[in-house]
Order: sequence, then C-alpha cells, then structure tokens
Amino acid sequence: MSYSWVGAPAVFNGTSTNGGDSDVENLNQWFQSGDQAYIIVASAMVLIMVPGLGFLYSGLARRKSALSMIWACMASCSVITFQWYFWGYSLAFSNYATNGFIGDLKKFGLMNTLATPSPGSPLIPDLLYAFYQLQFCAVTAAIVAGAVAERGRLIPFMVFTFFWATLVYCPIACWVWNVNGWAFKWGVLDYAGGGPVEIGSGMSALAYSMVLGRRQEKMMLNFRPHNVSLITLGTILLWFGWLGFNGGSSFGANLRATMACWNSNITAMFAAMTWCILDWRLARKWSMVGWCSGAISGLVAATPASGFIPPWASVILGISTAIVCNFSTKIKYWIKIDDAMDVFAEHGIAGMIGLFFNGVFGASYIIGLDGVNTGLYPGGWIERHFLQLGQQVAYIAAVTAYSFVMSALIAYAINWVPGLHLRASEEAELLGMDDDQLGEFAYDYVEVRRDYLAWTPAKGEPEGKEHAIPQGERHGIQQHSEMLEGKEPSEGSGSGEAHTGIGGDRYVVSPLLGMFTSRLTNNCRHAVAYEKTEREKGAEGV
Repeated sequence: MSYSWVGAPAVFNGTSTNGGDSDVENLNQWFQSGDQAYIIVASAMVLIMVPGLGFLYSGLARRKSALSMIWACMASCSVITFQWYFWGYSLAFSNYATNGFIGDLKKFGLMNTLATPSPGSPLIPDLLYAFYQLQFCAVTAAIVAGAVAERGRLIPFMVFTFFWATLVYCPIACWVWNVNGWAFKWGVLDYAGGGPVEIGSGMSALAYSMVLGRRQEKMMLNFRPHNVSLITLGTILLWFGWLGFNGGSSFGANLRATMACWNSNITAMFAAMTWCILDWRLARKWSMVGWCSGAISGLVAATPASGFIPPWASVILGISTAIVCNFSTKIKYWIKIDDAMDVFAEHGIAGMIGLFFNGVFGASYIIGLDGVNTGLYPGGWIERHFLQLGQQVAYIAAVTAYSFVMSALIAYAINWVPGLHLRASEEAELLGMDDDQLGEFAYDYVEVRRDYLAWTPAKGEPEGKEHAIPQGERHGIQQHSEMLEGKEPSEGSGSGEAHTGIGGDRYVVSPLLGMFTSRLTNNCRHAVAYEKTEREKGAEGV
C-alpha cells in the first residue's frame, strides 16, 4: 500500500488503551507490515551493537582484562532488559504523565502497551516501539561499561546500571522523546539520541571513572591496545548496528530512513579519514585504531543529526567531529580522570557536536521525508530559524550537567554500601580483571610461570616430593612442561623441524624465529633453574 497523505496509513480509531480487542478485530490494520518488519530487523541490528562494544573494549584493554569487558557489556544488557520491562519504558515513554521530566508507572510491566500508535511515530505500534527503545537503553549502558576497564568490580557496576537507567537514562529520554517532555515541546532536534544515548553515556562514564579512580601508574608503562583485530571487529559490528540505530529512528521503511543511513555513512567515513590523517601527522604511519576511532566518533555525531541535516552537511560534520574528538582525547589528562576507553571524548563530545549541527544545518525537507512530520519543524540556521541553535545549546547543557551529577551521586552512593565497593584491590588490578572477577580468560595462553604455579601445591611450604602428573595429561606447550620437569625439551620429527605449536602443529622455522626460540628456551631454562633452587633452599630451611 502506498499513501500520499501525511500521517499513518489508516486513521487510528481504537477504543481501548491497548488499541482494541484482538479477539474480535485485527489490530494490525492501523500499521503497514513493511514498517513493522523494518523496525523488528532494526531492533536486531541495534542489539548486535552490544557485543560489538564488548569486542571493541576488549581489544582496547590489556589481555588480562579482555574478557571482563565483554562480560560487562553483555551482563549490562541483561540488567537493562529487566529494568526496561519492569518500569523503564513506563518512566521514559508513558503518555499519561504530563510533568515534562519523567513518566509514571501506568505502563509498568508493559501494561497498556500493545497496539496503539507509538509515542515516537504513528507508523508503528506501541509494543514494537518499546522493544526498539529497549535496545537503545541496552546499548547506552554497554557504552558506559567502558568506565570499569581494568580496575572496576563487575557486580557493583551491574547495580549501578539498574539505578543509572532509572534515574539518568529514562528522565533524559522522557525530556526529548516523550510527547509531554519539556525538550520535545520546546522543539529540540534530537533524532536518534544525542542527549540520552551519547551525552548521557559519555558524561556518565566520565563520572563513574572519576569515582572509581585512576589505574595504577606503574601498570601503565608502554600501555597499548592488546588486539587491534578485535577493535576492528567491534567497530564493524557497531557500524552495522548503527544503520539500524539511525535508519530505524524514522520508525518506518521510508525515505527518511534511507537519508539517515546515507548521512551516517558519509559522516563516519569522512571522520575516519580525518582521524587517520591527524594520527599520521604524529607517527608518520597509518593507524587502524585511528580509523576505528574516527568512524565511531562520526557515527556518534550522526546519531542526533542524520535525520535532520542534508548529505553535504554530513561531510562537514564528519570532518569537524574527527578534529574535535581527536584533540578531546587529551581532556582526560587535564582533568586527571582516567577515562580508559575515551567514552567521554568519542561519545559525549561527538554527541554535543551532532546536536549543535542540528541548530545550524537542520532542514525541514529532510524531516518531512518520513511522511509524518511534514511541515512540523522549521529547521535551523540554513532555513533562517536562528532560535533553534539556542535551544540546542540549552538542551546540551541540561543533559550534560544532569547526567554527570546524577551518575556521580549514584556511583558514590553504591560505593558506600558494604560489599559493593566499586574498585578492585591493587592485587586484583595487577592480576587482571579476568582472573579476579571471572576466573575465565579471553585467551588460553599457558606461560611458564602460570604452568609452574598450576602444578605446585598452594602451601606455605614446598612439597617434599615431585609431582606425578603424566606428561600426556598436561595442558599447554609440551616443551615448557618438559622443561619444568628438568628435562631437555623434545625436538621435532626426524626431519629436523622444531615443534613450535600446540597439539602437533609443525611449521618451518626461519633463522630469525629460530634465534628467538633459542633465546626464549634459554630464558625458560634459567627461570626453571631459579625456581628449582628456591625450592631446594626452602626444603633445607624446613
């Protein structure tokens, strides 16, 4: 069905809070199946952003805390799903509350949430809109999870996530997306979440990092992301999901969704190129991490702007965002807050830029491409609506201040609760969050020291007898295990190839690799000899 009028494909005349009685009438009659299908798929695309953030943060962290970052993102999604179903959707989008700041509980547990036209658009039903917005809140919480990197305990952060979603995300979403919100009524232009998602996550992560404290300086020497491939994989998953995030925010399969996807890609790619050039000027080498950082900052800026500005403005937005966000990564050093994943610089700052651009480059003809909002918004400076920029700046200031202060208060309050101390111990930080918080690891690397400790009794005094674990039952690299037993490491096959892999993999060893392996073997022998001497001294002391 195609329609030439403005609004939904059929005039809604449901008679109940649920949009009618599905026992006697077809409640799908008010909506196009294509629009519903598109938003269901867009919801699934947005959900993919949660593991995408996990992989991104995992790659940016050190190896010993890599898995904990994935767990933090995925577990926060579990918490948000409960919170959103419990009362989150009602607090953010209940149309019965008229105070302009937060909803009520009349949609508690998805009550009165079924087939009425959604608060966001008459093109989709309320139930689908609630599911789509759930993914937004889950992604925002996963962005904030970057604040716990390498020194934060996970369960206290889960508690923080529940109260943060209730007291920070839901009110801000109500301000700008609820039909009774003060920012919505005022005419603020925020397409897909520059305020609740981007500024909210950036400032909340900054506040949490401030309360958590800085990582130990002695552990930060020569710090680098441990896995650039994971960073790239996470960025690609985010990029894919962002097309559902921004495209789906038109709430239908229409021209505005297509325009939002175009603007998102343009902004992201120009930002990625600009960030790479800025990094190249310092290192004289191209950076994959720089490309990913630029692409993400561009996608963030496109979040509030992609459904409001024309494509040529997206080019300017991408370049401007990359320049500002690249230099904003230095702010954390000035204010002495260890924002380990640069959430503030890449989400908070980029969200502000996108909202600011709406005040300048917002175009009414872009807004009307969804067939619903035709002629309802005047645009920005390019359409001689000069007041819009002031409204955007006021909204940016309100969201920035509220999200930072409220998040800091929640974090401080939780930190004072017995058993919910936010930060792990110094020993745990040295050991790594994977070992301390999870007991599982992103990589099953078996090192000499770990192998030795694994097969040594955890006693104050060394055991007097040798262990009797069969060699074939050991886990790890065979040569290391043999060296720990005081034996000469076994050589390769009769052809003279050295065994350099795990589980029988054999490779031709180049002279350079052979030299490295020889040095590593000598170091291992020295380490084993030292451990053996220390054990003998301990036995003599006893």
